[in-house]
Amino acid sequence: MRGYKIFSGTASVDFAKEVCSILDVPLSKADIKRFSDGEISVQISESVRGRDVFLIQSTGKPSNDNLMELLIMVDALRRSSASSITAVIPYFGYARQDRKAAPRVPITAKLVADMLETAGIDRVVTMDLHAGQIQGFFDIPVDNLYGSITFENYIKSKNLKNPIIASPDIGGVARARYFAARLGLDMVIVDKRREKANVAEVMNIIGDVEGKDVIMIDDMVDTAGTMVKAATALKNKGANSVMACATHPVLSGKAYENIENGELDELIVTNTLNSKESKKITVLSVAPLFAEVIRRVYHNESVNSLFA
Repeated sequence: MRGYKIFSGTASVDFAKEVCSILDVPLSKADIKRFSDGEISVQISESVRGRDVFLIQSTGKPSNDNLMELLIMVDALRRSSASSITAVIPYFGYARQDRKAAPRVPITAKLVADMLETAGIDRVVTMDLHAGQIQGFFDIPVDNLYGSITFENYIKSKNLKNPIIASPDIGGVARARYFAARLGLDMVIVDKRREKANVAEVMNIIGDVEGKDVIMIDDMVDTAGTMVKAATALKNKGANSVMACATHPVLSGKAYENIENGELDELIVTNTLNSKESKKITVLSVAPLFAEVIRRVYHNESVNSLFA
């Protein structure tokens, strides 16, 4: 076989190094700089001719810079005669605008998909897309990995006396149901009304949480407003404890303050994005999962069987 190479953008260097360590391959070199006006300059520092390339880059904050850096690196690799380019995007930014929910608004998830394809990628590997239908925005293969599989062993290790799964909103029911089925647990739903972006008002709890240890499941946590208010509502309904699992720690605005001062007992996240340390936040690594997926993609093995 012709072999493969792994590159990283500046947003995911530590993550990429961990993946490379697991696969026992070196992290390939690229010279990424910024001009004084902020423009991004990229030079691939080694030959990729005829090689299968995996480019690791999350498009979290600063989202615009990281996305543009990813596109420029793809262009550089394509012009360097790489045989194939797989964009490994642990956190796929701009995914929250996945449909036309109001007049005169964009569908940015589709726009980003078009930009990535135009740049020249052949495949996408990502985790917990905000909406599963975003896979259909691409005309190339997309592997949308389930981050929840990473949380299973950790939750089991907690030995909770009376656990139950909760979806923090109606939109996350399918994700919570999948997780509840894997753990063999019942599920409740937090019904909320969102008045405007990043502001959520919890309205009601659908289901019984009296004396339960609640585990909320979500794809991301941004300002943490939804999760903290949901935790308060759940405890007001008699929940014994409330922990939350969210794959992507966006954690913007007053997120850390909300988490530290709120009723949420623990937040478990992954390292798809960099996050600061906090006594209430536990970070689990998904690098081993991505490493295994990269190995399987390169060897044309099934990815779906990992989650069966």
